[in-house]
Amino acid sequence: MKNKVQSPEDADMVIQGGVLVSMVDGEAPLPNATVLIKGDRIAGIHATEKREPLPQSIPVIDAGDGVILPGLINAHGHTAMTLFRGLADDVPLKEWLFEKIFPAEAKHLTAETVYWGALLGCVEMIASGTTTVSDGYFFQDATVRAFHKAGLRALIAQGVIDFQAPGVPDAKDNLKVGRDFIEQWLHFSNLITPGLFCHSLSTCSETTLREAMEISQHFSLPLQIHLSETKEEVQEVARRTGLKPGFYLDRLGLLNERLIGVHAVHVDDEEIALLARRNVKIVHAPESNMKLSSGAARVSSMIKAGLTLGIGTDGCASNNDLDLFLEMDTAAKLDKVFTLNPVNMDAQTVLKMATSWGARVLGLEKDIGTIEVGKKADIIVVDLNSPHLTPFYNPYSLLVYSASGPDVKDVIVNGKILMKDRMLCTLDPDLIMDRV
Repeated sequence: MKNKVQSPEDADMVIQGGVLVSMVDGEAPLPNATVLIKGDRIAGIHATEKREPLPQSIPVIDAGDGVILPGLINAHGHTAMTLFRGLADDVPLKEWLFEKIFPAEAKHLTAETVYWGALLGCVEMIASGTTTVSDGYFFQDATVRAFHKAGLRALIAQGVIDFQAPGVPDAKDNLKVGRDFIEQWLHFSNLITPGLFCHSLSTCSETTLREAMEISQHFSLPLQIHLSETKEEVQEVARRTGLKPGFYLDRLGLLNERLIGVHAVHVDDEEIALLARRNVKIVHAPESNMKLSSGAARVSSMIKAGLTLGIGTDGCASNNDLDLFLEMDTAAKLDKVFTLNPVNMDAQTVLKMATSWGARVLGLEKDIGTIEVGKKADIIVVDLNSPHLTPFYNPYSLLVYSASGPDVKDVIVNGKILMKDRMLCTLDPDLIMDRV
């Protein structure tokens, strides 16, 4: 590695102390860790018996007795929907979407409101340890600007739907707007990856789905879609096509390694096997699925079949928070209840979904998802100095079942500090909350 360093004096930043949970397969937690950062990458990792004094010119993150781990990856969200947090709770999904959310979006969404709503989401995610987000929504130019200001890493996808959408008054222009969005932002920043997000099989035609995948393949980008979120959706697709959603997508040529299917609540054994053969990526959003009574996805069955799974919060209109620690806790417990098997979805597996597996879902596994020399310096520190995190037996269990977003004290993305000692460095939370 070109910028590998052995001495703290040669680093641009040092994280010192605490237990390192690298999330590298087969690698045990490392006590008394020191992580050296050079530029935007991890340049050295070692354990020290005692902390050595460092030159005052080098920024130091004191992990204390906490846990150092990869930044969390929120593999599915609609960040600017912070604007609609609590607007339409306790209603069925179809009513929630078509009678509440779609009308609210049509009335209130502008580039400005999306910008401030996305900034509010960035504040919430940085403060709870998320460093990478996969976002799908409208007015995504504004979302790019918000994430760029915040300093977060993101896959930002322009929403595609077969009727008039916010920012796209003529339905026939949805794909053109999407392609233009990709071309505009493709080389903007090494933190931002543009893409397309097809809303669902119920709202996108065969032509739209095929063309969206063609555009995604042309630019070598992922394509996101809500998949089999409700029984009603599955039944509608079957009535219209005579096929289950998975097999319908396969007929259209969409099942491949670029497709990210979100929710996948109502897929049977045949579809799970097909999705695994085609190397489709799946994102689990348990809290949204529970709140909208969509059902419980067969996550442990998907993992056993060989599917790569990430975890996402979905939007604040159906969650209602962006805390990925709470999402992990819910994911583990929901699957245990659903399968009546306490062994399923152990803590380490769930943490992989939010780190190394999430990186694979987004196609970013070469750069993020684990803490190892050569990878991007996307790192968080969790402070364990709290009653609910005492005593400390197992780091995976503690992080998944006991920790929550406010326990995060430091956040680094791409070698840049976004939060230190719980103080945000790139955003003004009071200003943003006031504007929203």
